[in-house]
Amino acid sequence: MNAQSPDPVAQSTYQVRFDWGGRGAARVTEGVDIVVWIDVLPDAASSRSPAELIGLAPEPAAVLQAGLVDATATARWILAEQERLGRRAFLAIVAAGDAEAGFAADDLLGAGAVIDALAALGIDDTSPEAAVAASAFGGLRRAVRHLTSASTAGRAAAASGLGVDAVHMAAALDASDAARVLRGGAEASSD
Repeated sequence: MNAQSPDPVAQSTYQVRFDWGGRGAARVTEGVDIVVWIDVLPDAASSRSPAELIGLAPEPAAVLQAGLVDATATARWILAEQERLGRRAFLAIVAAGDAEAGFAADDLLGAGAVIDALAALGIDDTSPEAAVAASAFGGLRRAVRHLTSASTAGRAAAASGLGVDAVHMAAALDASDAARVLRGGAEASSD
């Protein structure tokens, strides 16, 4: 690779980047202003504490946790943060599931929902990886609740004692108007 060329897996030429798990976060978070961790149905393999999530993000990036329930609220928070910065904000959307734990349809749909909501607000300079996640969500939007409960993560959650109603609540698109901000951007704390 040419020393002057950016690493292609970093997706650094795009405003909105997408990858999976902790390793994916390490690939796409360099130079970002905001990291969004998507964990629709947390489980032992993918769950991380807020401190761990914050540790995945470079200083001084803001860190949010999101899913299907707060996709639009998260996108609105990101747009407001971009406006506060007064410039284009660079984002890493990271789905909690990863190859080690198996494919996580729920987290792909959650990431796609956030990316789709960002595009609806005009933040649409997405990497191909982010565009694929948004397209998967867009094409399956009407089936999100069913797909979440029928996915391996949904069935595992039900088998571990989480009720079907709780799984359906986790898949309730835009049920919340609040973004889950774990750490605001550095410039926000000085305002």
